Amino acid sequence: MIVGQGIFQGMAVTLKTFFQTYAWGRVLLRAVGVKPSEGLVTIEYPDVKQKHHERFRVFPFLVYDASPDDLRCVSCKICEQECPPQCIHITGPAKDEQGRPAKAHGRTYPVEFSIDTSICMSCRICVDVCPFDAIEMDNAYELSSDERKDSMWMTKDALLKPNEYFQKIKPAEAAEVDARLAAKAAKAAAAAAPKPAAPQTPPPASAAGAA
Repeated sequence: MIVGQGIFQGMAVTLKTFFQTYAWGRVLLRAVGVKPSEGLVTIEYPDVKQKHHERFRVFPFLVYDASPDDLRCVSCKICEQECPPQCIHITGPAKDEQGRPAKAHGRTYPVEFSIDTSICMSCRICVDVCPFDAIEMDNAYELSSDERKDSMWMTKDALLKPNEYFQKIKPAEAAEVDARLAAKAAKAAAAAAPKPAAPQTPPPASAAGAA
């Protein structure tokens, strides 16, 4: 492998995009046998909004299934511990009157879950370390506001979004997650199912004759 090959490949993509942006450049690309695409075009925002790739990400959000109280998050706090800028803050899990962990839909849940987006660097580490697929990356970028505090501190209510939303913005990734969760649920159901009783072995013939 040639040293610096990746740099030259990246520069070639940039150069190709530059030629594709202009009519004369597209003519030149066709002349050398390269099929041009649209290149760089100006988007008349906000009347026209750019379509982003599925991997485009901004800030995390919490996924719930049937209803907002059916959170996938169990308040294990792994994402809070692994977050490099420490922008995730979790209070929980919730407790009942006797001080025991409270559950909703068979799972513990956080009392509060908040993210300080002013220091979040959208690294996605929280998504990768979550063992329950409870947190995903959003692609909503129109988050401007006329104040500087409350809009940057996203609480649990603001972070909650249904799985249908996740399926809409990132269909390929959501399908992979749904398949993984379905496999886990099937495995858990099989383990919890009652096992059939072992068949009784008849006594040996000699023992039956002696009796």
